[in-house]
Amino acid sequence: MKKIIIATFALAAIAISPKANAQTKMVGGAAMYPTKNIIENAVNSKDHTTLVAAVKAAGLVETLESAGPFTVFAPTNEAFQKLPAGTVDNLVKPENKATLTKILTYHVVAGRLSARDLWAKVKAGNGKAELKTVQGDELTVMAQGKKLYLVDEKGGKSWITIADVNQSNGVIHVVNTVLMPD
Repeated sequence: MKKIIIATFALAAIAISPKANAQTKMVGGAAMYPTKNIIENAVNSKDHTTLVAAVKAAGLVETLESAGPFTVFAPTNEAFQKLPAGTVDNLVKPENKATLTKILTYHVVAGRLSARDLWAKVKAGNGKAELKTVQGDELTVMAQGKKLYLVDEKGGKSWITIADVNQSNGVIHVVNTVLMPD
């Protein structure tokens, strides 16, 4: 009887705490803890130093530390390196803050959308789904084989390379290309 009571309490604790069974993933050589927020995790990823610097330059740290929830499509350093030479250095200048903010918020969708949610939207949309970004424009999510990818308004494609990196205030999906709004 005592074992049944203990097991019942253990199951109740897991049911009450949805983050208890959320998986810690490794991104950029660092553990991404589901109990930490987007910024607390991102600053530890060696693959996202450019993104973190850009978020700081755009003044978006406080926003991404807030309750959210947010779905962030997080470009890697390699994704930023695909941009024409000098682009990032130019974007992080104070006079280009509005443009940088527009690009970064184009990578954010309000709410928590897991890969499963994205697949369901693609299926319901007969192969594609439109996502309204925080910036105001739309991203298209599609599937090719077993991969999800995003298409920006200029036709650029970005693959989700690491999905479902859970955060206390949302979820990050690592992407391999910077997405550009119109």
